[in-house]
Amino acid sequence: MKVRSQPLLAWTLLAAEAANSISWIGIIGQPSDWDDFKAIIPDLGLTKPIELIAGGSTRQESVYNGLQALPAEAQQVLIHDGARCLVTPELLNACAAAICHCPGLIAAVPVKDTIKVVDQSGIIQDTPDRQQLWAAQTPQGFDVKLLKQCHAEGVRQGWEVTDDAALFEKCGIAVRIVPGEETNLKVTTPQDLAIAEFILHQRHLDREKQSW
Repeated sequence: MKVRSQPLLAWTLLAAEAANSISWIGIIGQPSDWDDFKAIIPDLGLTKPIELIAGGSTRQESVYNGLQALPAEAQQVLIHDGARCLVTPELLNACAAAICHCPGLIAAVPVKDTIKVVDQSGIIQDTPDRQQLWAAQTPQGFDVKLLKQCHAEGVRQGWEVTDDAALFEKCGIAVRIVPGEETNLKVTTPQDLAIAEFILHQRHLDREKQSW
């Protein structure tokens, strides 16, 4: 998929390049996609080291592989979903600053809609307090040593989780919320693409106005 004539991955990489807190970029994917990655990267003018890392059969396995490929000196890591191509350098920097003062964090935004818990027959069972509900985004940030320990425990226990924050939760380690961005949506449908096109176009116009 492309947005404004650029692959989704390109926008994510450009944000990481512009974030002064990031010094190394790992791209996790299947080796069958590496030729596509290699075709994208040279045109972006990136200056930071980039490593292609073989992913696993699940997100959990893929992150585990990524952790093993981190530079030996890495103490904190941000994990980001490439489909969230609208992430800004400012959000990446905010998460990088916050992870220096806590063991784990996720970017998230407050839920605006009323949420209903529904059973398999479509009957409402509960209405949670919206003030306590947040929609998780990425990046998620972690202390590298602790995250490796949590992944090892997850393998030992046979846990299957949808994100790394859930591993921390299962291990009893606090995970902090960092305010995310409403525009940091996950692009997965044609409707998402149209919204992403609009947001990036508006950012382009805003930059032009600032340069006047």
